[in-house]
Amino acid sequence: MKKTSLADIAKVLGVSKTLVSLVLNDKGDALGINKNTQRRVIAKARELNYRPNQFARGLRMGKSNTIGLIVSDISNSFYARICRAAEDYAAKEAYNLFICSADEDVEKENRLIEMLIDRQVDGLIISSVQSKSTEFTQLKEMDLPFVLIDRHFPKLDTNYVIVDNYSGAYQAVQHLIAEGHRKIAYLAISPAHLITIRERMRGYKEALKDAGIRMNNRLVYEIPHDDYRNGVEETLDKLLGSKIGVTALFTSNNSLAIAAMEYLKKKKINIPTDLALVSFDDIDLFRLSVPSVTAVAQPVDELGAKATEVLINHIKAGNDAPYPLDNITLETALQIRDSSKKD
Repeated sequence: MKKTSLADIAKVLGVSKTLVSLVLNDKGDALGINKNTQRRVIAKARELNYRPNQFARGLRMGKSNTIGLIVSDISNSFYARICRAAEDYAAKEAYNLFICSADEDVEKENRLIEMLIDRQVDGLIISSVQSKSTEFTQLKEMDLPFVLIDRHFPKLDTNYVIVDNYSGAYQAVQHLIAEGHRKIAYLAISPAHLITIRERMRGYKEALKDAGIRMNNRLVYEIPHDDYRNGVEETLDKLLGSKIGVTALFTSNNSLAIAAMEYLKKKKINIPTDLALVSFDDIDLFRLSVPSVTAVAQPVDELGAKATEVLINHIKAGNDAPYPLDNITLETALQIRDSSKKD
């Protein structure tokens, strides 16, 4: 069905397209347009099911009521949930959301940022894979509101909403130590320069140090994000085939934990009797699996909603007056289940 235009309404009523536009943009009274004429225009627009082009209208008003959200990997349930929470909050505030996935690719992320700017978005939410903050310094110079989510740059003064990755990892390793484990392997997902991965590594190291356990670099591995299943298999082959005697495994995200569980099942290695397992980032599957998996739960829904709230507040504030930046760190919670408990 052909979409009704301003010209269609004007033609039926025998008036100008400009007059129809002025009435439908609530300028009829200010410009002295006859009340009866205004009623006729509004009634005909309803009758013909006229729907305004919100994007074009937004450009005329200097606002598009759209937000861009770039996540690093939408195939990961963590980022999928962030997208859902952000979309729900944006809809409540009458904003539309463009959702993009950078696939942990710096160049793709840069292209997506440029594309969203070209589409006249009012602001951006970004889970960045960048190792340098140059791109975001430029966004600040453009006065385009943006919020960094999950990942941020400590030396760059920006809005961000993150979780306490250090504390989450520290508590996870501390729990394994309390269960009697001293040889705890750590699998970190690449790229290692990301602040989330660095903070989880710091939590792992500090928990060992505070327990008087000397860190063994042969127990720490970086797994490539683009081939993590093979990476986990090769790593566990090395670890379990060595004489190190590893008794527990801590993974930096749920994808690595699932890959490890698949490998251990294939090799008939029992969790937790032969190898205890704890994952950063809890998912529903971990509650339902056998054994259930101990994991660091992140407030994912709050993360997505809060980042969207912060961005919309800054968009509404505009550049007319100074508006304080929001730096928000949310707490994690360790969910202790069967995969890390002694029989």
